[in-house]
Amino acid sequence: MKKFIRLRTFTSTELVIIGLVAALGIATKPIVVPLVHIITGPLFIPGGSLAGGFYMLWLVLGAGIVRKTGTATVIAFTQAVIAIILGIYGTHGIVSLLTYTAPGIAADLVFICSKNKNYNLMHFFLAGALSNTAGAFAVNLMLFQLPLIPLILSLSIALFSGGLGGIIAYSLNNKLSKLKVLNEKHNN
Repeated sequence: MKKFIRLRTFTSTELVIIGLVAALGIATKPIVVPLVHIITGPLFIPGGSLAGGFYMLWLVLGAGIVRKTGTATVIAFTQAVIAIILGIYGTHGIVSLLTYTAPGIAADLVFICSKNKNYNLMHFFLAGALSNTAGAFAVNLMLFQLPLIPLILSLSIALFSGGLGGIIAYSLNNKLSKLKVLNEKHNN
């Protein structure tokens, strides 16, 4: 694990990107989740399963921009620390370290499978899908403990929603690359 994530390998610019996408992910959550609860509440499904795709996209986008091993995990861990320190909406105390970080680890596992960090649409889709599913599963495991059928429904929704978030992240990454917002090292 020591070689997996070394903060010293990130440049100042990359750390700023990590901080920005972590903040965007945290800021998006309290806006999206209450709106989604209108749909998921009557079905007794945690709102984060559906809403997660919208705030996981920032995690996937950050990993796609920085393109270094462990980026998504660092973003997710940063979000967990911010949520705990600030007592942000949806935080579950110290359990947030697991429920926030699990999605980052899942996304990084997808991005590790690419050759030469050449991420394509499938990498972004799978990273979003698996990160949101990992988050939904971690929250269920630690807090909700849903019965089997609602759990399967919740994880299925998380997979679909996260995949859509990954597609949006891919699109945003391509637009940023075309606008040359980032230096050449971070472009496709």
